[in-house]
Formats: sequence, structure tokens, C-alpha cells
Amino acid sequence: MHASRILAAVLAATVLLVPATASAAEAAPPGWTDGPVGFAAVAGNGVETTTGGAGGKVVTVSTLADLKASAIAAEPLVIRVRGSISVTPFGDMIPVGSDKTIIGAGPGAELVGGGFYLNQVHNVIVRNLTIRDSYLAGDWDGKDSTNDNDGLRIDTSHHVWIDHVKIERVGDGAIDLRKDSDYVTLSWSVIGDSNKALGIGWTANVLTKFTAHHNWIRNTFQRNWSVDNTAAAHFYNNYLQNIGHYGTMSRNAAKVVVENSYFERVVDPLIAKDPASELVERGNIFSGTSGRRDAVGAAFDPAAAYAYQADPAAAVPALIRAQAGPQPARSKPLGRVITVALDGTGDYASLMAALGATRDRRGPVTIVVKPGHYREIVKVWQDMSGVTIVGAGRTPADVVVDYDLAAGAEKFYGGTWGSAGSPTFSVLGDDVTVRNLTLLNSYDETVTPSQALAVRTVGDRAIFDGTRFVADQDTFKPDSPNRDVVSRVYLHDCYVEGDVDFIYGRGTAVFEDCEIFSSDRGTPANNGYVTAASTSDDNPHGFLFTRSRFTSDAAADSVHLGRPWHPGGDVRAIAQVVIRDSHLGAHIKTAPWTEMGGFPWQEARFFEYRNTGPGAAVNENRPQLTPAQARDFTREDYLSGDDDWQPWRYCR
Repeated sequence: MHASRILAAVLAATVLLVPATASAAEAAPPGWTDGPVGFAAVAGNGVETTTGGAGGKVVTVSTLADLKASAIAAEPLVIRVRGSISVTPFGDMIPVGSDKTIIGAGPGAELVGGGFYLNQVHNVIVRNLTIRDSYLAGDWDGKDSTNDNDGLRIDTSHHVWIDHVKIERVGDGAIDLRKDSDYVTLSWSVIGDSNKALGIGWTANVLTKFTAHHNWIRNTFQRNWSVDNTAAAHFYNNYLQNIGHYGTMSRNAAKVVVENSYFERVVDPLIAKDPASELVERGNIFSGTSGRRDAVGAAFDPAAAYAYQADPAAAVPALIRAQAGPQPARSKPLGRVITVALDGTGDYASLMAALGATRDRRGPVTIVVKPGHYREIVKVWQDMSGVTIVGAGRTPADVVVDYDLAAGAEKFYGGTWGSAGSPTFSVLGDDVTVRNLTLLNSYDETVTPSQALAVRTVGDRAIFDGTRFVADQDTFKPDSPNRDVVSRVYLHDCYVEGDVDFIYGRGTAVFEDCEIFSSDRGTPANNGYVTAASTSDDNPHGFLFTRSRFTSDAAADSVHLGRPWHPGGDVRAIAQVVIRDSHLGAHIKTAPWTEMGGFPWQEARFFEYRNTGPGAAVNENRPQLTPAQARDFTREDYLSGDDDWQPWRYCR
């Protein structure tokens, strides 16, 4: 089919997008082309190129029944989807036949609660459409068999073009390309706010050929992309942003080329997993990334397969923000308050989804989380700064956010999660407030001893009010972007539970009116350590505990207040901890400070002042502030800084 016939079908399908008098040149929105670039345009398997339903009738559908009937019809069709169509039963995959174009007819065209299934078909175009919200609440991992809800599932099919599509908040993978599917292009699309983005392959054959260009993958966790046993996978001019687990992976005998793409805040952006995996990377930009950037083998030469023109990587974020996804773009209006609920009564079913939605806000947004047990990894990324997250239960125990990653656990492709990957809840942006929740890392350290963080904060001016932090070793890490940056955290009326070094790091943190609970490890001689600060030597303010209660079910005289942590032997990490006006239980040792890694506690900055309770004492092992010194160790001194931040004004 010639390009002119493809364009004719597209224009026929988009009459609602442009004025009736517009010329063909004027009709196309930015980024709109008359045919695919990449493998979907390459001849093979008896098909010259991907034309979809070009040459067939044009039909308009606005109901699920009409969409299903048209999608599976025997003849070629251009199917214009008008408005919002809800899928029943929830999560159902609508079968699509060969020689079909499914295209959104104007803003608001969407499929809600389900997806499309291409099985042993060819010559299909899906374009200008939103596919969203097939996530089964509570199954963030996608392990429930009833939650195998993909946005697009493509099995043993060829010549498929997915263009200007948005796929968000789906149950399993946004796109699963499987079972020897071939000649596929994904272009100018947006995939976000889901655990898994795109998986390719899942077959022993090394056959699939796939192109992805000018796509935006954002606020996802894994499969960004996962490329398994693929003959040729070409990724260029893609924008990967806020990726929590891994970026693009070449697995088994996959051959992958990644070029002129932009990776922003991506963990392990490029991985060649197996001995036979090949991955070529060139011209990419990596901003705020960490971990692996593999480059192995020669893979293949995309230019030998088809003609393409890659934009400079530096231009990619702005280009994609302006042109990717359905056109003309229409954002869902976001109120000042949005809700998360497991029972379907909220705006979203996961915190990940709700935080992703805050990208479109025009002012402060509060996320209200209804009671329930939310199993998911939550990252408040830098572009989500300024949000407030509030549990709607009567107590913090009514709303639990829980996961169970250990810092020492192995990733399936090698390496460990570490303290940055382990937390259930990470605050990476500034000005984030959290109230009335329980943040839990439920990893069982009796299986294999390891750190397993509940919370890590990196951004500045974080507030936790009436919030519970629960884990074992290394429960809470107040951190900062680097040694030269001071990040502040204020905890009011909070509960922090753990056993070993369970409040640790280089951040500045004030605990006011909090309960600090040391759990019993069953080792009366040494039941653990409350703090392990690594405050930079040029920062006078590390951890301050004031008007707080140190409690435990451990034996008397068995828990240390702290020890000095020198990460990697860093001599400039001089711990700073002050505990004042607080109640110390009988579990606190008479000599509560101790050495760590050969660094004596006496060289740290450990002080107490005016504490009470059976664990409080004044002796040569417990340095005390004088009344004059105590005036310089207050919440104001630790937190107000040059910006006069006074977070206590916003707490109950």
C-alpha cells in the first residue's frame, strides 16, 4: 500500500481533529506522519508495509459492543473511537483482527479498564488513543492471575504500528510483545504510572524485530524496555524518566541498539544481562542516573534495515513533552484533593498512580489515602515536589504502605538493591508532607540479616506528622543528594521502630514528641543501636530528639543510643546527635554510645540534656550540654536556616 493511501485513511479517520477545510499538509498535528518509521514499514512475511485498514470502510464507534464487533470484523476497517469506552468485564482484552486501524476520533478518545489483544494477526495500526486504568487494586506486582491486564498484548503477529498512544495505570504490562511477533513500531507514545512498561520476546526463537522512537516512559518501575531473544530492537529518541528499577535491558540473545535517547533519574539505565546479550549505546544523555550503563557487542545496524533520522538527544525531552501521546493533547483536570482507594471509590487505586497524576497540577495537591494495605514501592520523584499525602484512617495503622525489599538482596540481573533501592517509601523531591500513615518494610531479617529500609528522604523540607516507620535494621535514612547539600526533615508525633542503626544517615532531622521503639532482638548483651549518624563535619546539625520517648520490649541496659557511621571510612563524617528533654526507658545502656568500624564514639558529637526515665543518667560516658549550649540545639537551629522554615506550624 502506498503512503498516499495510508494518509488518505488517516485523514478520513481524523476529521474531528482538524477543520474540514484544512489541507493535507495542515491536517497533521505535530509529529504526525502518514506511515511508520522502522520495522513496521519493512517488507516481510508477505506484507509490504503496515497500512492497517487503509482502503476499507471508515466506521465510528462509541460503545463497547460496536468496538468489539468492528475490531474483529473480517474485512479491512478504519475504526474511529469516539469518547470514553469502559471495558466489561474489568480487565478484558478486546480481540483485534488483521487489516485494522483503530484511531481516536478527537480529544477524550479512550479505552478504560481493559486493553487490546492481537493474536496471530497482521497489519494493525493503533493510533491517537488512551488506554488506561485496568490496574487491579492492591496487586502492584501483577502476580494475581486476574490482574494480567495489559494495555496491548501482541502474540505471534506482525506489521503492527502503535502511534501517539497513551497507556497508563494498567494491571500488568503496558505492552507485551510476545511469541515471535515481528515488524513492529512504537512511536510518539506515552507509557506511565505502572509497574511494568514493555516486555519483548518471551520465546526461545531470536526472531522479533522492533523499533521504538520518540516515546515517553515515565514513573514506571521495570521493563523499560525488557528485550528478550530479539533479533533486532532499535530504540532512538526515547525519553525515560523516573524509573525505579531498571531501564533498557538486553536479555538472552537479544540484539539492542539505543541511541540519541534521554535518561533522566533512571536506575540501571542500560543492562546487558546474559553472556549472549548485545547492547550498543550511542549519543544518549544520562541525567541523574545511577548504576549500570552496559555496552556489549555490535548488535546490528538499524540503517541497513530502514531509513530514519534521529534528533539530537538534548532536544528529546521538550520534543516529546510537546508531541507525544494523543493529539491534540488533553489533560484530565486535577483538583486540589485526589483520593486513593483499594475499593474503587477513589480517583486512583495506587499511590504510584496518584503521584504520577500530580504532574498536571497547577498548584498544591493533597493525596488522601483511604484505609487499606497498599503493597507497592512509592517514590516521590523530584518533579512531584510540594505534594501532601494524608491517610484517611482514624489512626496511622489504618493506612499501611508496605513492601519487603532488603538492601542486601540480589537483583535478578546482578548487584544488590542497596539503601537507595530498598525503601518502601522514598522522598526525592522537596517540600513533601506525609500524615497519618504507616510506612513499613516487612522484610524478615531472620531469613537473611540485611538492611531493609522503610523510608529514605533526600529532598529538603520534608514533614512527617503522626506517621509510623516500621522495619528492623536501618528503618529510616534521612539522606541528602551529596555531602555539600543539607536536606532537612521534621518528624512530629511519629513512631519509629527498628533494632540496628534504625535511624541513620547524613541528613538533618528533628524528632519532636516522637516515640522511638527499639525492638527486641533477643540478645540481652547488645540488643542494637538507635542511631548511626554520618553528619558531614561542616554541618553542625545532624539528629535532634526533643520531648520524645525511647521505649522497648528489650532487656534492661541492652540498647545503645548510637554509634558514629563513617561510610567507606570517610573521616569527614562526624556524627552529630543530641537527645534532650526526653524519656529514656530502662533498655538504654548506662554507657549508651559506642564505636563503629574502629572510629571511637568520643570523636563524634554526641550529647544529652535534661533527660529523664530509668535509662537516663549522667556519667563520664554520657556527654551533657550545658544550659548555655542547649540554647543552640533547638528545632529552630536545626531547621529554620536561611529560608526561615518553620514546619511545626503545619502540624497538629
